Amino acid sequence: MSDSKLAGQFFDAAIGLLERVRDEEAGAIAAAGAAIADTVAAGGRLFAFGAGHSSLAAQDVVYRAGGLALMNLLSVPGTVGLDVMPATLGSALERVDGLAGAVLDSSPARSGDLLVIISLSGRNALPVEMAQNARALGLTVVGVTSVAYTTGTRSRHVSGGFLRDHCDIVLDSKIAIGDAELRAEGVEAPFAPASTVVTSALMQAMMATAAEELVARGIEPPLLRSGNVDGGHEWNGRVMREYGDRVFYRH
Repeated sequence: MSDSKLAGQFFDAAIGLLERVRDEEAGAIAAAGAAIADTVAAGGRLFAFGAGHSSLAAQDVVYRAGGLALMNLLSVPGTVGLDVMPATLGSALERVDGLAGAVLDSSPARSGDLLVIISLSGRNALPVEMAQNARALGLTVVGVTSVAYTTGTRSRHVSGGFLRDHCDIVLDSKIAIGDAELRAEGVEAPFAPASTVVTSALMQAMMATAAEELVARGIEPPLLRSGNVDGGHEWNGRVMREYGDRVFYRH
């Protein structure tokens, strides 16, 4: 069987996007990593939020080997991936006014903490209000979004603003409107989205920078090890005991 031409084209497109964000977003990645390190050093807590498929990149940095133990998922019921039926309900919830405020008010997030909000389009009410309310509470807000949507679409929030308008730091994923990298004869719709690949890479680059910044401050980064490596459980237990008051995904 011959190699797939379209598979190669997708890899080329994804690699091109990764190279762009590496080069063009280096300053924003550095700023986000420094902000995370500042929060950790000051005793603050870390949260990540994303709705729909954007939640995948948020979950990717929570409770995982090689990740910061202090990163917590800020979950909005019904919007984390495909956890509701019908799946279209999750998309509808992203447009509900007031939901973000209710979630933040009942969450452990407080002034001095940091929240990473991931939203590809950044146009729906949920991520916009999440950023607005988090900053009003005194959190540092990092947004990971595609800036292209701010010029090619209209906001669905009553303010007319996008996620990027309410963040302290913005990382642009460079994803084109529609999130589909390929077109092919005989296929009516564009296909092969790359947003998850690129956004997850941005998140991990941010975490790597935070670890680097913590070391520069003389602080051992509170990283988790794989439980499938000898000694991993013991290592993680020590980290959890030391930082347990800032970890909210365990009782």
